[in-house]
Amino acid sequence: MTCNRTIYCLSPPLSINMRVTAIRLLRPYLNAFFYSPLKLSTMRKLIAILLVLPFIGMSQTKNVLSTQRSFPKVDKVLEFEKALTMHAQKYHTGDWKWRVFDIQSGPDAGGYHIAEGPTSWTAFDTRGNLGTEHNNDWNRSVAIYLTDRGSSGYSVYEDSLSTIALTNYSDKIIITHIYPKPGMFNNLREMQMKMKKAWEAGKETVAVYSAINSGEPQIITVSRLKAGLKELENNYRMPTPERYNKANGDGSWNKYLEDFAKNVERRWSEMLSFRADLSSK
Repeated sequence: MTCNRTIYCLSPPLSINMRVTAIRLLRPYLNAFFYSPLKLSTMRKLIAILLVLPFIGMSQTKNVLSTQRSFPKVDKVLEFEKALTMHAQKYHTGDWKWRVFDIQSGPDAGGYHIAEGPTSWTAFDTRGNLGTEHNNDWNRSVAIYLTDRGSSGYSVYEDSLSTIALTNYSDKIIITHIYPKPGMFNNLREMQMKMKKAWEAGKETVAVYSAINSGEPQIITVSRLKAGLKELENNYRMPTPERYNKANGDGSWNKYLEDFAKNVERRWSEMLSFRADLSSK
């Protein structure tokens, strides 16, 4: 069964945790089914559980990430980092843990990328603002060191386009922002499906996200450099055009370039480095 972006599947795939929950719920009724005659009430309960299982799966999907970018005043970086660390470790735990990165290149170089999650839309909906104490601490202890520049947004992890699990992180990453031309988002997704084959051929670990209601539509690819920056060496792996042709057929790279010109408005990339010392514990 397949899904598109606007229609929910009736029975989405269940994670391991969801399957365990389902087995626990069904066990007494399965025992009754196999080892004793079913009573009408037991049958009704079993049918009811089977009907709601798909919705349990949907409600527990933790694939949503919240991100924000902060830019401290040039003479207050040390104070900002100290305040940010204390804030993250006190208020951002569990589903609301923060992973903090230095932005080392690109137009946002010098800023800090803060990722919260992953969790579900339902959880974000009930999260609120984490309370008055949290807000006061941010405004009085952290925000006082910031410039007026900043941004925030939401994105959803795309398992079908990725070559690595959502929470299999790396310390060195390259984020590429790809913006489709109007009406070409689905075409861009199809291009990414083919690019995934080339990544797999080269054992590239790439997590892919779609931006949701956060400015212009975009696909965000995060190359997680498991071996560090040496993965950027020219001789580390076979060049992308060769891998792409091998994975998708002779001449497919030239077709990819044609499709890129047709479907993509622009793209840009940046290098980030994880700061464990500033992040939630």
